[in-house]
Amino acid sequence: MAITEILKAISDPIRRDILELLKDDKMCAGDIAKKFDLTNATVSYHLSQLKKAGLISVSKEKNFIFYELNLSVFEDILVWIHQLGGKENEKN
Repeated sequence: MAITEILKAISDPIRRDILELLKDDKMCAGDIAKKFDLTNATVSYHLSQLKKAGLISVSKEKNFIFYELNLSVFEDILVWIHQLGGKENEKN
């Protein structure tokens, strides 16, 4: 897990909004783009940054590319954050 890439990716509010959209189901880029007042190229850039950080995964079905959350990365982040307080947690 590249924590720097993950934190950089989720620092952008548009990317956080995209992650919110994907929490319920996978979506294609066109449907994601319809939710924002952005060009398709800008949405593609944000999706590529989320993919680079490992926060989303990509699958192809016929002529469509779908994006969905990579939940294992979120679990790894939560474990990492929990471990940051490790010494305090050991006392309790």
